[in-house]
Amino acid sequence: MEIAWLSARFYMSTTGVCGCCGALRPRYKRLVDNIFPEDPEDGLVKVNMEKLTFYALSAPEKLDRIGAYLSERLSRDVARHRYGYVCIAMEALDQLLMACHCQSINLFVESFLTMVRKLLEADKPNLQILGTNSFVKFANIEEDTASYHRSYDFFVSRFSEMCHSSYEDPDVRTKIRMAGIRGLQGVVRKTVRDELQANIWERQHMDKIVPSLLFNLQDPTDSGSPGCEKESPAELTERCFRELLGRAAYGNIKNAIKPVLMHLDNHSLWEGKSFAVRCFKIIMYSIQSQHSHLVIQQLLGHLDANSKSSATVRAGIVEVLSEAAVIEASGSVGPTVLEVFNTLLKQLRLSVDYELTGSCDPYCNNKTTTDQERQLQEAVIKTIGSFANTLPIYQRAEVMLFIMGKIPVPGIYPALGSPIAGFEGSRMIQVMLLKSLLQVTERYESSNMLAALPSSFLEPLLSFTLMEDPEIRLLVLSILISLIDRHQNTHKFTFLRSVILSDISVLKLKVDKCSRQDNLFMKKHGQRLYRHIFLTCSEENSGRSHYQALYTLLALLSVELANEEVVVDLIRLALALQDLALANDERLSLYNRCAVHALSAAYLSLISQLTTVPAFCQHIQEVSRCMCVFPESLERVEGEVLFQQFQIAEVLGGSGYNIEILNTPFTPQITDEDRLSKRKSIGDTISLQMDMDPRYSPEREQVGCVCVFSLMDSVNGEEQEREKRRLVVERFQTAPFEEIAAHCGAKSSLLQSKLDQIFELTIRPPPSPSGSASQGQTPTRSVPVYEMKFPDLCVY
Repeated sequence: MEIAWLSARFYMSTTGVCGCCGALRPRYKRLVDNIFPEDPEDGLVKVNMEKLTFYALSAPEKLDRIGAYLSERLSRDVARHRYGYVCIAMEALDQLLMACHCQSINLFVESFLTMVRKLLEADKPNLQILGTNSFVKFANIEEDTASYHRSYDFFVSRFSEMCHSSYEDPDVRTKIRMAGIRGLQGVVRKTVRDELQANIWERQHMDKIVPSLLFNLQDPTDSGSPGCEKESPAELTERCFRELLGRAAYGNIKNAIKPVLMHLDNHSLWEGKSFAVRCFKIIMYSIQSQHSHLVIQQLLGHLDANSKSSATVRAGIVEVLSEAAVIEASGSVGPTVLEVFNTLLKQLRLSVDYELTGSCDPYCNNKTTTDQERQLQEAVIKTIGSFANTLPIYQRAEVMLFIMGKIPVPGIYPALGSPIAGFEGSRMIQVMLLKSLLQVTERYESSNMLAALPSSFLEPLLSFTLMEDPEIRLLVLSILISLIDRHQNTHKFTFLRSVILSDISVLKLKVDKCSRQDNLFMKKHGQRLYRHIFLTCSEENSGRSHYQALYTLLALLSVELANEEVVVDLIRLALALQDLALANDERLSLYNRCAVHALSAAYLSLISQLTTVPAFCQHIQEVSRCMCVFPESLERVEGEVLFQQFQIAEVLGGSGYNIEILNTPFTPQITDEDRLSKRKSIGDTISLQMDMDPRYSPEREQVGCVCVFSLMDSVNGEEQEREKRRLVVERFQTAPFEEIAAHCGAKSSLLQSKLDQIFELTIRPPPSPSGSASQGQTPTRSVPVYEMKFPDLCVY
């Protein structure tokens, strides 16, 4: 009986009757087989697919077996190049993924990812794109349960490789690259949602994802054609890049930004600036606003790391910093605001050294040029201004003090130039830091001048108005103008000739009543300002721009900070400038004297109309009409072409002004601080020190006796002191070194001889028992006091 049954079964199998054997197969396999049509071009059998889906939902424990069987069929079809059935299998997998969300879906996902991996490993672009599309659909599914062991390392590597595809056909290459971009986007979406998933922000992943995106963002050959509705790779990349950065948390910013910096370094993209700026604009607009300062810190650190790179690379990084600061709108660049400015100022100092030496790194023979370094310096100064404009007023005031503390001020701060740069380097640093300070003050608006110009800032700033370098003086005047002008009146005083008007109402000046704080400021610092304005006018190398700036400064003082007392002081100052122009001072040329006289006339014309005293205005206008042509000489100018002090005092006294102050001539005194500010070289510094030290003065050889027995005579006049100082400075500048050394040695010997004389005067002879020396005896040698021997009882 058993043999007969086996014979019958063998007969049915050999004759092709297998119906009963098919019924013995598992149901999930039969359902899977039924979704495949005989002709793959007919596509998925939808009715049977619905049955398979219903079965999977009813028996979720079978889902992993369904996935394994589909994976087996897909592998066989790929090997046999039956790509139609491959597409049907992937479509079935996609529908099952979308429909099933049971706890056992993890095993099914593993089978799904295995099939996607096989498609991505294939050489056919269509299969790679098919696998990518399925993965993207899977990435958009929110799973109910997390997977602790799932890895996406392969997909990150493969999708990154597809982003760099070099396929011959440009259309196919574009499709592969876009598939790779979408795949990376899917990996990011899938991993950032679940903390238990693989950490996509690790450096090993970011070093692949970010450069792949930047490669497609940068490639100009993949730009979309005009009028094309389809998205180009660059557009898709930018959208993916923004999404990646938008999902970055505080601790992930560094790993996301560092690959960007490395990519720009490796492909020399800093020098072009445009692409680097575009990248960081995307970054700054995409990340969370509270993380913006982290990007700034990354850029600053990268700038420090490239301190010895070419000037174009450093300028590119600085340009990106400037653009990033503009986008930073929260009013702060993080907890280390001064660190930002310290780094930028450090780059300025390094640039000065590189410009003077002609090399960024002598060990690597990295040459540089003056033009390249100047462009870098301009970029750094612009960036300092950009950063400062994002700060609140109180922080901007701190930045101003910080920059001022970095400027080598004579007599206050040491020189910042390196030993290589020397004096010229210090001068260049002074100019550039003052330019940086001007950038900070351009948009600085403060209602309280005491806060805007504290003594710790104003005093070192004013000391620069006495420097011999005209560029430095002009920068200081511009800074003062920028800080004092709170109503944007500066541009109305552009040309000196145009402001000598009979009616200043055409200027449409904005004038507010002087506040209590402004009155306190002028009471505290007014005389210092007047003195430095006068002394600045006395400089022989001043040009038209200096006198224009001085006029603007005087005008702003009248508009912004003037009360009756200040008005009288300013009129005194203007009259003192007229006297300066008429004085026979050899330092000032005819042009300078005429310019000072024109400055005095222009300012008096303005202040007379601001005071609204008719008689005062009439006198000023009458004199101004007589000053149409400059004379060939100013030696004997008098009468109607001069402003008369007594006449001005009379008309102002009738209007209630304090003419007692006006009748006192303005005579500024040069202080020791001002003298120190006039230093221009190391030689001058030594000379001035020796001039101030009595030991080095040739007129004071008896200093030893004088300091012991008598007081010094009164100090000579200012002119004598100036002439004496000039002679000493000239001696130390022109005399040979041997002569200077001999002179100092002689002074030292002279001082020692005077000290010996003083000690001899203090020696007394020992007391005699008889009260006097015996007659006829030779007097004994006087014993110095410090050599006398006393009895033990007298020694304590």
